[in-house]
Amino acid sequence: MKAAILLGISLIILCACNRADERYLVVSKIQSVNKLATCEAVVDKVILGTKEKRLLGLITVNEARFLAYSEAVVKTGIDLNKLKPEDVKIDGKRIELLLPAVEVIDFAYPFEKYKIDYSITKNAFLNSMDIMDHERLYQEAELDIRNQLPYLGIKSTTEMKTRLMVTGMLRNLGYEEIYIQFGEGEFITPVNLKYEKE
Repeated sequence: MKAAILLGISLIILCACNRADERYLVVSKIQSVNKLATCEAVVDKVILGTKEKRLLGLITVNEARFLAYSEAVVKTGIDLNKLKPEDVKIDGKRIELLLPAVEVIDFAYPFEKYKIDYSITKNAFLNSMDIMDHERLYQEAELDIRNQLPYLGIKSTTEMKTRLMVTGMLRNLGYEEIYIQFGEGEFITPVNLKYEKE
């Protein structure tokens, strides 16, 4: 009787150790990827601006118009270093994962992609757009792109691609029933800087 109980306890401990080892293997395998970028999006932005010259602050004397095209490259994915052992539940060939929230891993807004359309851009007499106006419009466009990212469908696309990639990896590890969820978190920190207008 005692031998049967000891054998039963040994099997439970052995199974618990195997599950812990298995969970450790899954967590370490996933974390080895570090930051997993699964989606890259290119966001085009048209920059439109006007600058008016007023007489006594009431009458518009002339107006300078400005049009430019720009482009942002956004890489999104998950930071797998945030994955904790309790986010992984294993039961035989069944595994449940709670992955960290999708976030913006890299945001590039290269100035070399900033192209002025000179067929529309007109500098009115004594009221030209100077370098400070160009810089202000460029920065406002970047802030607008950043603030619009949560509404462009990039997050759901990233979740879909991440789910496919992690599912493939887990199938290679021998899991047949795979459930993947994503944690809550900020996709990108909203930016609310305001520029003073003259």
